[in-house]
Amino acid sequence: MSYEKNMLYTKEQIMARVDVRAAAQFLGLAGAAIFLPFVVHVQFITGPIVNAILILTLFLVGARSALVLCMVPSMMALAGGLLPVILAPVVPFIMIGNVMLVLCVDYFANLRQITPNNVKNYWLGVIIGAGLKFSFLFFSVNFISKLLLKQELAIKVAQMMSWPQFATAVAGGVIAWVTLKWLKRM
Repeated sequence: MSYEKNMLYTKEQIMARVDVRAAAQFLGLAGAAIFLPFVVHVQFITGPIVNAILILTLFLVGARSALVLCMVPSMMALAGGLLPVILAPVVPFIMIGNVMLVLCVDYFANLRQITPNNVKNYWLGVIIGAGLKFSFLFFSVNFISKLLLKQELAIKVAQMMSWPQFATAVAGGVIAWVTLKWLKRM
């Protein structure tokens, strides 16, 4: 087989494996997660939408894509000014919190032993995932902020990474649920 024919064959094989719909969904959701922190600077608006995007990516595109996307919003929030620059050391912890939420929702949504009811499993995953994300962020950021920041700023950071993280994760779960129902994916 000539080089040109081999390249054409390889290209056809690659294109046959690409799920264009999934790629388009991922790019749309990733685009929203990337640009939202630049446009909206209110945690109680941006947080639920970003958490919803992570959960939607999980259900529409898959766990791998959702885990990749978990790394993006906090970097964009830092770059866009939603997250103050002084909190740059906290970004990896926010990423880990996002991963915890996505993995928990994925685990419970796919768990049939507790109950075969997807609705209960979904909400169990959202609540436990939000709780884990909140707990992890609260304790890790509380510890790190005391080491890196002045006392009055450390208190504000700890408040920002406490119950609002739980609330925005649950609100994101609600938004994702409504969207998935509308798309007839739940």
